[in-house]
Amino acid sequence: QVQLVESGGGLVQAGGSLRLACAASGGIISINDMGWYRQAPGKQRELVATQTRGGRTNYADSVKGRFAISRDNAKNTVYLQMSSLKPEDTAVYYCNAEIIPSYPSAYVDYWGQGTQVTVSS
Repeated sequence: QVQLVESGGGLVQAGGSLRLACAASGGIISINDMGWYRQAPGKQRELVATQTRGGRTNYADSVKGRFAISRDNAKNTVYLQMSSLKPEDTAVYYCNAEIIPSYPSAYVDYWGQGTQVTVSS
């Protein structure tokens, strides 16, 4: 079955960098959008960045100029390069992908288990 596995989270100092990765595996026919969401303590989940299969990107205003999303479609993997990290970026980051699995043959939203990013001041 299809699953998304995130990696790369951790604890960093303000101003530092982290690179998150999310690999989709299992019976996959195709993947449309892939992206990252985050949820900080006491706050609602919010979109961070998304990228279509063709390469179009969308970023939350709060991360523009600091984060960069990229994809390796051959590896069914999406990355999030995070730079100039701020304490306000502290959250659990979740990978999301719109995938047509082998069964059923229709787009389904899949979510990873989440990876903790903590930025200390």
